[in-house]
Amino acid sequence: MENSEHTAQTQEQLIGDLRLVIENAEELLKNTDHYSSALYQNARAKLSLALEAANEELSRFEDAQLERMMAATRAANDRYQDRSGEERILRAFH
Repeated sequence: MENSEHTAQTQEQLIGDLRLVIENAEELLKNTDHYSSALYQNARAKLSLALEAANEELSRFEDAQLERMMAATRAANDRYQDRSGEERILRAFH
């Protein structure tokens, strides 16, 4: 159990780090749009492509994380034989 908790924390950290990198890259693109030299425009184009790929990867990570959470919830509901939403909510707070 401890290993799966560590893995979940590591994944959370990676998702958070990726979000921060994306935010910083978006800010950098926004703040450099007034530079018109070919060197800046080429760098901006590369960063834009990398940012697009990072956003797609973040979406996949978040979708996978949501699927794992839903599967864990279904498994817990089956394990504890929760029959109603009220039972599920009450168990979540214990």
